[in-house]
Amino acid sequence: MPVFTNDAIVLGLLIMVVACVFYTSSSGKPFWKKFYTIVPSILLCYFLPALLNWPLGLIDGEQSNLYYVASRYLLPASLVLLCLSIDLKGIMNLGPKAIIMFLAATVGIVLGGPLAILLISSIAPSVLDVGEGQEVWRGLSTVAGSWIGGGANQASMKEIFKVGEDLFATMIVVDVICANIWTGFLLYGANISKKVDAWLKSDTSAIDDLKRRVEEYQAGIAKIPTLADTYMILAIAFGGTALAHWGSDLISPMLAARMEWLKRFSLESLASGFFWIVVIATTVGVGLSFTRLRKYEGAGASRLGSVFIFILVATIGMKMNIREVFDNLGLFSIGITWMLFHVLIMVVVAKLIKAPFFFVAVGSQANVGGAASAPVVASAFSPALAPVGVLLAVLGYALGTYGALICAFLMERASAF
Repeated sequence: MPVFTNDAIVLGLLIMVVACVFYTSSSGKPFWKKFYTIVPSILLCYFLPALLNWPLGLIDGEQSNLYYVASRYLLPASLVLLCLSIDLKGIMNLGPKAIIMFLAATVGIVLGGPLAILLISSIAPSVLDVGEGQEVWRGLSTVAGSWIGGGANQASMKEIFKVGEDLFATMIVVDVICANIWTGFLLYGANISKKVDAWLKSDTSAIDDLKRRVEEYQAGIAKIPTLADTYMILAIAFGGTALAHWGSDLISPMLAARMEWLKRFSLESLASGFFWIVVIATTVGVGLSFTRLRKYEGAGASRLGSVFIFILVATIGMKMNIREVFDNLGLFSIGITWMLFHVLIMVVVAKLIKAPFFFVAVGSQANVGGAASAPVVASAFSPALAPVGVLLAVLGYALGTYGALICAFLMERASAF
């Protein structure tokens, strides 16, 4: 049992951890300056909560409801605020490489699964035997669903391939740990993106131009916020969140009632309430960017949105229990190998088309992490780029079921060798 089970205490610990990270990262002391040139602050906000889980045993991410609260309330609020100053023209000018890298990430996951099974089973055939007549490839189909489309697609794969509850529980652990480890690498990579871009020989002028335009706009309207300004920003954020939940509560049940029709076209993810929360919150933020409410960016709208994002980062991190890796080494070897194939394919494609590392990171996370973490990784490069992560994550929802089904059938064939 963890030391603290009260979520009020857990939230306090997480915010203190994040506060300590930002306090030290803004320190002028030589030690901290050197330390944060090596270790990015967002990476610490991600991994330090995991240490509170294990080995310290102070909290238990699985028992806490904070991630649910952060993903359902703070995430949509942050999307509204981060999209408030969106530059649609700048995003359109990013060109087709963002889509190419997103599709390369999907292909990497579809092919990585069967390749990982072939490689690991040739070294240790016993990995494919989990007992009770269950087939590993069926369980891994749920990981494919999660890594391409998200939770709704994962649940779909579970039903389609009749995955047992025990095997499914194990696969959730494989999914979460492997995805979180890769997210950590991406967050670190954001800190050294210039070096990676130089190696890729990529042209980052469109990304730099988008960041410059947003930053210039923010600087031009910056002001010291009054209490009224702060409440208006909160009203925009949580009013948009309320609208997103209201729309989701209307749309999701209507589509769920037509599940048989959705299954016919492999569109089960459209019945996900979380999908519509993300879509509507993003749409609200983009819509408000064309109104006079956009001026509240000068009072710190995106800064408050970033606060929400970092709390979400901490709640994601606290769900990672590294100890569980050692309980399922065989299956984790498949998961890690699968992820490495995914990374290899992305790096090769990025090198061929000279895509910026930002597109590599966000394209990958839009698949593996979905709407909950794609904007987090995008924000690690710049808060101005968060909407790009959201838009690609929504595309992942659309392709998730199709990609997961193809991957599952390929893994079935690979398991037969």
